[in-house]
Amino acid sequence: MSAFVAVARARGFREAARLSGGSASALSEAVRRLETQLGVRLLNRTTRSVAPTEVGEGLLLRLGPALNEVDAAIDVVNGFRDRPAGTLRLNVPVSAARLVLPAIVPPFLAAYPDIRLDVTTEESFVDVLAAGCDAGIRYDERLEQDMIAVPIGPRVQRFAAAASPAYLARHGHPGHPRDLLEHACLRGRFPSGNMPAWEFEREGEEVVVDPTGPMIVRIGGGTDLLMDVALAGTGIVYLFEDWIRPYFDRGVLEPVLEPWWPSFPGPFLYYPGRRLVPAPLRAFIDFIKANAQA
Repeated sequence: MSAFVAVARARGFREAARLSGGSASALSEAVRRLETQLGVRLLNRTTRSVAPTEVGEGLLLRLGPALNEVDAAIDVVNGFRDRPAGTLRLNVPVSAARLVLPAIVPPFLAAYPDIRLDVTTEESFVDVLAAGCDAGIRYDERLEQDMIAVPIGPRVQRFAAAASPAYLARHGHPGHPRDLLEHACLRGRFPSGNMPAWEFEREGEEVVVDPTGPMIVRIGGGTDLLMDVALAGTGIVYLFEDWIRPYFDRGVLEPVLEPWWPSFPGPFLYYPGRRLVPAPLRAFIDFIKANAQA
């Protein structure tokens, strides 16, 4: 059953083997035995892809949370060990993987050498249990009622606008957020299709603009490309200040409309409150609380 869940989630035997540290042939044999025992096909296989059948999707939906509960029960035993051990699975946006986790993960893994961290990056808000994860990180504390939120990383962050010196030399500096409507702006779109507007605030005045430009990328995976295009002088970019700050320090990008940059609350680690907290997750929660950032 664990093999089936791993393959169905990874959409492939090789990828599931890579993520689990096993072999593709062993996973294939385990799934074959399960299908034989149940008398139904659970996965449709082609040379290029693997996908659950309708029956497989239903089984995956029920098995995922059940196997997570088995892992949690085993973690109760881990609680009696001298040091927590096991795998901690996190689902986080690319921004958190880039800006929040690098300061936390190395000292955490050094403090808990028996814990293995498995991080999945995804921009959509997901059911962490159904996704096979122990916890997630998101920038909104308005979660489902059975979720517990714990602050993680910087508690205040800002959005920033920036452009290359070459672009600003050609087109000038915007003096007001509405001036961006006359500029080439590089935009991002969420997997849901939503393209967030650019928000600015100064001395209580809030301005929201929806500029246009020569390029749109998917938020997360396409952000590095967005930065490369901005560095080439193609347009103005609007991202987390911490993401852009190294480029300011090197002088390859310049701040745009800095007095208008809005601040927002930092991210939260969230996890289901209706289950036993696995030992690796409990260790992670205790670690971030003990090393909380202002």
